[in-house]
Amino acid sequence: MAGLNCRVTIALLGVLLLGSARLQRGAEAFEIALPRESSITVLIKPGAPTPLAKSCNIITSKKPTTTLHIKSGERTVFTFSCQNPENHFIIEIQKNIDCMSGPCPFGEVQLQPSTSSLPALNRTFIWDVKAHKSIGLELQFSIPRLRQIGPGESCPDGVTHSISGQIDATVVKIGTFCSNGTVSRIKMQEGVKMALHLPWFHPRNVSGFSIANRSSIKRLCIIESVFEGEGSATLMSANYPQGFPEDELMTWQFIIPAHLRASVSFLNFNLSNCERKEERVEYYIPGSTTNPEVFKLGDKQPGNMAGNFNLSLQGCDQDAQSPGILRLQFQVLVQHPQNESNKIYVVDLSNERAMSLTIEPRPVKQSRKFVPGCFVCLESRTCSTNLTLTSGSKHKISFLCDDLTRLWMNVEKTISCTDHRYCQRKSYPLQVPSDILQLPVELHDFSWKLLVPKDKLSLVLVPAQKLQQHTHEKPCSTSFSYLVASAIPSQDLYFGSFCPGGSIEQIQVKQNVSVTLRTFAPSFRQEASRQGLVVSFIPYFKEEGVFTVTPDTKSKVYLRTPNWDRGLPSLTSVSWNISVPRDQVACLTFFKERTGVVCQTGRAFMIIQEQHTRAEEIFSLDEDVLPKPSFHHHSFWVNISNCSPASGKQLDLLFWVTLTPKTVDLTVILVAVVGGGALLLFALGLIICCVKKKKKKTNKGPAVGVYNGNINTEMPRQPKKFPKGRKDNDSHVYAVIEDTMVYGHLLQDSGGSFLQPEVDTYRPFQGTVGVRPPSPPAICSRAPTAKLTTEELPPCSPPESESEPYTFSHPNNGDVSSKDTDIPLLNTQEPVGPAE
Repeated sequence: MAGLNCRVTIALLGVLLLGSARLQRGAEAFEIALPRESSITVLIKPGAPTPLAKSCNIITSKKPTTTLHIKSGERTVFTFSCQNPENHFIIEIQKNIDCMSGPCPFGEVQLQPSTSSLPALNRTFIWDVKAHKSIGLELQFSIPRLRQIGPGESCPDGVTHSISGQIDATVVKIGTFCSNGTVSRIKMQEGVKMALHLPWFHPRNVSGFSIANRSSIKRLCIIESVFEGEGSATLMSANYPQGFPEDELMTWQFIIPAHLRASVSFLNFNLSNCERKEERVEYYIPGSTTNPEVFKLGDKQPGNMAGNFNLSLQGCDQDAQSPGILRLQFQVLVQHPQNESNKIYVVDLSNERAMSLTIEPRPVKQSRKFVPGCFVCLESRTCSTNLTLTSGSKHKISFLCDDLTRLWMNVEKTISCTDHRYCQRKSYPLQVPSDILQLPVELHDFSWKLLVPKDKLSLVLVPAQKLQQHTHEKPCSTSFSYLVASAIPSQDLYFGSFCPGGSIEQIQVKQNVSVTLRTFAPSFRQEASRQGLVVSFIPYFKEEGVFTVTPDTKSKVYLRTPNWDRGLPSLTSVSWNISVPRDQVACLTFFKERTGVVCQTGRAFMIIQEQHTRAEEIFSLDEDVLPKPSFHHHSFWVNISNCSPASGKQLDLLFWVTLTPKTVDLTVILVAVVGGGALLLFALGLIICCVKKKKKKTNKGPAVGVYNGNINTEMPRQPKKFPKGRKDNDSHVYAVIEDTMVYGHLLQDSGGSFLQPEVDTYRPFQGTVGVRPPSPPAICSRAPTAKLTTEELPPCSPPESESEPYTFSHPNNGDVSSKDTDIPLLNTQEPVGPAE
């Protein structure tokens, strides 16, 4: 208890002492005395208002005030009426240096008056130097050097340096800088204004820079940046983010150790509207035979530079009516050279068409620590963080990067067909060129866009090795896979992800498709021989996709409908052609009992059809339960046709196929053997009996012909097929009349052969699959109220047995015989044309 009272007493004593100190500080008197002809003025004025702060005044011998102005040669004593004047006031100390009427006080700049004699307020020291246009002034900064910051940025310690220049009567802001950077010197002409901002609590008592006299620099300014090791610097043009002065020149000098390499990249820039000249950047690079090297601001900037170099920004004469804004923010990155920076890679794309290769950084989280840059250099000099190479040329590239795994490649190629007569049955390999595989950067995506004429051709993809469809039940484990999706912008159709080592022999797609080879591991280079697809242009068919599958006898084959995560698109039909070997039995199993699809319009069906017997089962997916596991002894089709499903009730289906060897029943074998033996014995007995009868006939005497006059010697007529007369039966009704039989003489060409008339009839699927997939059931028979669209099946037609036959009615002329006819008119085959 005594200890607790002791702690409370100490706490109260601390509060009293702190309050006493603040009272003494608030009542403390300050004296500022400025020497004569020092050209120094002191201004104490209100700062930014503090919320909920009480009013505070400056108390002098005259009267309370909120502003105090002290000139050279004056001495002033004052106090504050509040305990925390740093929350209410700021102080500015400005020294004017005239280098036009007399010599300049060159050398180290002092803080006058000293900070110890000033009240603890946020303070700004300003040095305003006036000089002739022919005189250059140089600000030299001691270590630590300066680091330029952009708008909205602040310095960690609160100490900032604001530097401005002058063009005639116009003030130009060179930039705002913090400590701990690379800027060591700033050279200016016609005067300079330097402002040092110190927070009230900062103990700094030196300016940290000196002023030197230099000859005319004949430009706005020169900023020198010194690198002692690896690092980066971000720099900006004058007046940034406002416009760079018209037709001015600004230069940056970079001092780089000889064992390091430097690269320049533009982070942000804008161009003005020029009437004369052209805005540009110029480099003076050691060892270059074309100094200065001129680049546009939109060009790739130099990189992998050894030694010191200069960068200059040149403005232009701007349009007076619409000048625009020229501004530039760029970064210089200095790092150690890498082994790859001295190696040149040749990428030959001269034989490629409609292809582009992009090398770019991988998406990574940004770090506050210095990270060496990763650059791709074209011709070893033009470097940038990303580079795009186009087809039709040969390119030489190198890399300036400490870790090449930070980069990856993405390639796009388009294979299109505009004339279906030329493209049909042609094939093109889909393989990554060897020039791309030899690069030391990982390939991320290689995408082929395959385009065909609408409603003229379709596509078939045949892999070098059979493919496996990626599913959750059996995911792909290879280093790459193929992503197949529709390339029609208005169609959201993703067929799936496929990798080598499965049972899918080919994939047929109806229209434009995108095939993307995506890698997942660096081992792709070792497995590159397994990649390879061949695309062929085939006759057009109406299904969105057809998969040809030959299951493996050792494992399950998992298959799922396209757009697994989002559901099969509306009114889409997909088929699987599943082959079953003769000595195997296939078991078809579905993952769930119901699909869960709810049709808004139309119906969703599934058809399972045996290819050998043509027997098929039809299931309504929006009503029926999916079939239980079924066994198939022959190859079969699985066709799924979607309706227009309601939102949130999409159609997705997962099924698998397994093969098992056929088992032979011993009872069937015994019955077959016994039946075969009995049949053989019967045949032998029949042969023996026939031989004996033949021998008996040969033993009789020769046959003698005897005339019999009572026998009718006329040839028997063919029995009448129509017991009724022609008038009483329907023999004159024609079920089908062939035009070639009636109008044959009109269809003959000059050579005498018959011309076949062109008839607009339905042609079945003519793809590479030998048997076409089953057609979905007619929608009208199941849902008579559903409206048919152009994407749905044609309306039902009645069966042939119920169709009404066509008839010809003839006038009942007298010369037409009403007798029975022996030969029906339907069997008449005599030509109608002229006799030979």
